[in-house]
Amino acid sequence: MGNWLIVGLGNPGASYERTRHNLGFMLVDRLAREAQTQVKRDECRALIGRAVIENQTVELAKPQTYMNLSGESVSCLLAKPDRSVEMLVVISDDLALPLGTIRLRTKGSHGGQNGLRSIIDCLKTNDFVRLRIGIMPEHPISNMKNFVLENFAKAELETVEEVLERSVDAIRTVISEGVEKAMAKFN
Repeated sequence: MGNWLIVGLGNPGASYERTRHNLGFMLVDRLAREAQTQVKRDECRALIGRAVIENQTVELAKPQTYMNLSGESVSCLLAKPDRSVEMLVVISDDLALPLGTIRLRTKGSHGGQNGLRSIIDCLKTNDFVRLRIGIMPEHPISNMKNFVLENFAKAELETVEEVLERSVDAIRTVISEGVEKAMAKFN
């Protein structure tokens, strides 16, 4: 059956570290920290780490290609033995979901998220589990591109902490009980 491959989307480099678009990276880093492992091995233009989560070996990945080319890294990772699209979870930010909410889905469109778009294009399927973490602005924004590349506002940080905690629980539930149970519990 192989191991779960948990891919967090984001942009590499210190200037992007705390931006809204990097929630995927933030969640992978948190999963790694809790499992007392590091995501630092180079593979397929991604940083990879192996963790034991819910008594299962899981691989954590952060593509380093920049968001728009995430699919190139993910398709390379999935070409390795013991990995499959059935055991893939992609974590991304989502402008259509309010801050503080998460959605698990087993398939669907990219919803304008360029990392997901790239993955769907490269894998030639949208049939994979994704965890979307909301970043919808509270007020109308004229420039979405700038908005996603900005750091979270101070007032948002507590909510970000809470949603990352809940996202960790959701990922743990996917691994231990399967995606259907996790969807019922967290959506």
